[in-house]
Amino acid sequence: MKEELNQFMRLLGQPPARLTAEQVAGVLNCQPSDVRILVAVKLLKPLGNPPANSVKYFSAAEVLEQAKDRTWLAKVTNALNQHWQKRNAAKKVLC
Repeated sequence: MKEELNQFMRLLGQPPARLTAEQVAGVLNCQPSDVRILVAVKLLKPLGNPPANSVKYFSAAEVLEQAKDRTWLAKVTNALNQHWQKRNAAKKVLC
């Protein structure tokens, strides 16, 4: 049923109103785990006030609008690069 609904929405040319982290990652061309990082640095805000261990939903309209903003995309890229640089540097110290 869900796939049928997705096909129907594609025929309408309209995304669903809420996107999951996996769908947001697809829009931004990044990994689903990167969405968690973007939420932590406040570049993405989930809808409502979801508990830490729950599924997060994001506004499709907001994500699509932000994805058109070159400055915001540069901030996303820099935040992800900094996160992985720090993580990799920490691994080198432990080795």
